[in-house]
Amino acid sequence: MTAKGPLLLGVRHHGPGSARAVRAALTAARPRTVLIEGPPEADPLIPLAADRAMRPPVALLAHAVDEPGRSAFWPLAEFSPEWVALRWALEHGVPARFIDLPAAHTLAQEGQADDEADTDGEVDAAGGADAAEGTDAAEETDAVRVRVDPLAVLADAAGYDDPERWWEDAVEHQGRTEDALAPFAALDEAMTALRETYGDGGHPRDLVREAYMRIQLRAAVKEFGESSVAVVCGAWHVPALRERTPLAADRALVRGLPRVKADVTWVPWTHRRLSRAGGYGAGIESPGWYGHLFTAPDRPVERWLTEVAGLLRAEDRIVSSADVIEAVRLAETLAVLRGRPLPGLTETLDAVRAVLCEGSEVPLALVRDRLVVGEVLGRVPESAPAVPLQRDLARHQRRLRLKPEPSAREAGLDLRKETDAGRSRLLHRLRLLGIGWGEPVGGRGSTGTFRETWRLRWEPELAVRVAEAGVWGTTVLTAATAKAEAEALSARGLAEVTALAERCLRAGLPDALPVVMRVLVDRAALDTDVGHLAQALPALVRSLRYGDVRGTDTGALAEVAGGLAERVFVGLPPACAALGAEAAAEMRRHVDAVHGAVTLLAEGTGPPPGRGDLRGRWHEVLRVLSARDTCAGIVRGRAVRLLLDDGELTEGEAARLMGLVLSPGTPPADAAAWIEGFLGGGSGGGMLLVHDERLRGLVDDWLTAVPDSAFDDVLPLLRRTFAAYETGARRTLGELVRRGPGARGSAEHAGAGLPGFGDGLDTGRADAVLPVLSLLLGTAAEGDARRPRGHDGREGPDAGADTDAGEDAGTDAAAGTHEEGKAVT
Repeated sequence: MTAKGPLLLGVRHHGPGSARAVRAALTAARPRTVLIEGPPEADPLIPLAADRAMRPPVALLAHAVDEPGRSAFWPLAEFSPEWVALRWALEHGVPARFIDLPAAHTLAQEGQADDEADTDGEVDAAGGADAAEGTDAAEETDAVRVRVDPLAVLADAAGYDDPERWWEDAVEHQGRTEDALAPFAALDEAMTALRETYGDGGHPRDLVREAYMRIQLRAAVKEFGESSVAVVCGAWHVPALRERTPLAADRALVRGLPRVKADVTWVPWTHRRLSRAGGYGAGIESPGWYGHLFTAPDRPVERWLTEVAGLLRAEDRIVSSADVIEAVRLAETLAVLRGRPLPGLTETLDAVRAVLCEGSEVPLALVRDRLVVGEVLGRVPESAPAVPLQRDLARHQRRLRLKPEPSAREAGLDLRKETDAGRSRLLHRLRLLGIGWGEPVGGRGSTGTFRETWRLRWEPELAVRVAEAGVWGTTVLTAATAKAEAEALSARGLAEVTALAERCLRAGLPDALPVVMRVLVDRAALDTDVGHLAQALPALVRSLRYGDVRGTDTGALAEVAGGLAERVFVGLPPACAALGAEAAAEMRRHVDAVHGAVTLLAEGTGPPPGRGDLRGRWHEVLRVLSARDTCAGIVRGRAVRLLLDDGELTEGEAARLMGLVLSPGTPPADAAAWIEGFLGGGSGGGMLLVHDERLRGLVDDWLTAVPDSAFDDVLPLLRRTFAAYETGARRTLGELVRRGPGARGSAEHAGAGLPGFGDGLDTGRADAVLPVLSLLLGTAAEGDARRPRGHDGREGPDAGADTDAGEDAGTDAAAGTHEEGKAVT
């Protein structure tokens, strides 16, 4: 930096110390123009930085017009030196310009040797483009280059093993000097030594970028004069910008670069995306902490620990003022012991862990997430350029009062309400377009189709997804409709088309349904795989239910669903013969899915016109499956269970069928598969065994009679079956089997002698609760209260409690009463 030359202000991107120094230097020098490292296409957007609606963190988003997915970001925070320079220029009426390599070239060079994301170290971590997902550049193939991190080299030279800690000590914690340019002179000297040693530092594209910046600098000097130009750029580039090179040489470097047509706009950004953990490598690990250092007028450690105390108190942790004072003292003491001028983030977090978190990492993780990184979401004015689809989305967000937020939250929607129904349609349309703002999750409190629960979280890269989706239409509705039609025509399987029909109904796309239905009918007519048909039917039936709750006409869909069900009925029995273990398990899942779909189709929506009693015909299919010996055991067992649950079989008939299957003539592996089909699948099989002693006795007798040679083959099936039961059901089964059979064949005495079971009422135990009940109701006379006694005469809260413990699993107890070789169950 020379006295007569341009004012070259080398900075660390997103460094609060650099930001303060830039503001002081510009105020002292009063240049007539400010040149900033960034894409020149963004020059028309600079005035928007003065808009009151603009709130950092924000980012410049550049994307190729013909290929919106090819994009790049230049993020800026409140504490970014570039943002401070922009604001200073606008406040003082000074023209500001971006002078880095145009985005048109940056996007065109995607996939070449150097990363699109600027990786030339902490002192230039955001000067280039932060590549969006899917735009990472390829690795170099001709030679392996060593990339230099300037801050790491300087920190190592100073005896630091952590570049962040060195930067805090060397820049952030240094007092302000009278000479506003002194910090830049020191950093300039260090970078000059590094460039002399490392050259381009493993970043050959920097040579091209610096050539372009020198061309722009010459033009500004010619227009305003050498002493009237200030340049704010990564400190790594300062030596190159000061270098006197021929103009022709610089033009030769940039001549012939590939280019694409690019659009640039402002988009909201987040603190989380400024951190390395966010995946964009913007150069800092603690944006929340840096934002605090930049905005705190004084006593930053005391103010920071006060914020931490407020956060922990909001989470119901006890933190007193004395704790905060002690934490401040500990942080200062640690800084002295470690030879630091002031406590940094490391000392502050150590103090928080020891004093405010009592040594626990759990609340400290919350502090890191909420305050060290932060959940700040920026905002851009509505006047910022945007694709038509983005503007339509913004209108929907305002109308439906669905505000984008950086932190994840759950939103429950009642589809009977117009606003919630509109929110649901919007979120489903966006998902169809690949814009994952919301993710459906399992709802609480209702299993009906009129409620939905969504997990919402707005990520900055969704702006790229919106730009990409703009090729399908100018509004969310037309774009989603066009995308659905295209997906229907390109779908490979029947299940894909039925799932798409369901998504169209949820998204409220009536114009797309005719195309989807035409493709669906064609695919269903040609597909002869029963598994595919069975897999497609549930999605169709769910679509009918969603059509009902949204008031959509689904007559054509019902007709297709009915025809599909009939084809499944005809083809299922032959398809269940001669199946291997994995194929049989898959077929059992298809049977379950078809059973649920037929139930909904028959009861929830009514049978399609002309289709008759679908449920009755399905029961006939189940009877065929249950009686056919060639059918896989797991499918036969499931068919019997479904008939029993629907009241088409009595318990006696089910017991008879089980007895036949568990007879000595049936191979043990086949019998175990039948039991898995009958009792497995999480459909209440455990409670069925608890309350029906006949079935339990059959299983117990069969298990004890299994030969030792076959027991190892049967064991995995049994464990898989019983592991699906609830803990209480397994424990009760174990206790029942351990105590042995009661009155065989009588469910009334199945649990005799167990806690909660008995032949009659135990009046002594029942009367023990009366004194406490009288106290609760206020009907007991004073002094009349007494401690309840159990039926055995003991006093105390555990009086009368049965001390016998049940076994953990029914199979464990059963095997435990028989030969030692089977106790493994």
